[in-house]
Amino acid sequence: MEVLEFEAFLAEHYERVRRALALTLGETGRAEDLAQEAFARAWLRWSAVSAMERPVAWVYVVAVNQARRDLRRELRPATLSVPPRPADMAGAVATSISLQVALTSLPARQRAAVVLRYLADLSIAEVAQAMRCAEGTVKSTLHAALAHLRIEMEEDEQ
Repeated sequence: MEVLEFEAFLAEHYERVRRALALTLGETGRAEDLAQEAFARAWLRWSAVSAMERPVAWVYVVAVNQARRDLRRELRPATLSVPPRPADMAGAVATSISLQVALTSLPARQRAAVVLRYLADLSIAEVAQAMRCAEGTVKSTLHAALAHLRIEMEEDEQ
């Protein structure tokens, strides 16, 4: 029963976690590795993780923490690459690319906060836990990031 439960959890959340990590880190290959590692750790602790209110938040936290450790070890900044998009969605793609370009203009901390809060749909408390900072810091970081994104997106419309 646990195996089926975990497989359903994996099927439901894997792609969203991978995409959020790709946007946060700017590297789709690394995002794939981190997502796989985080879900593997979730499986190893599935009885505890499945009992959590939002198990997917635990997966995000594990993945972000591992990314932080990896980046610290490598001592190099992350760059954002544009993940591939399906064809025949011209308007949506244009908006998506504009948003991705605007996200690349954010400092890494602001980009991570925006992606975790709005694309990964984590709560302020969960973002704070993932980023290892206070909730107030997350709120002020999001406020600054969103103000910057509004300016960037308005400039694109003109």
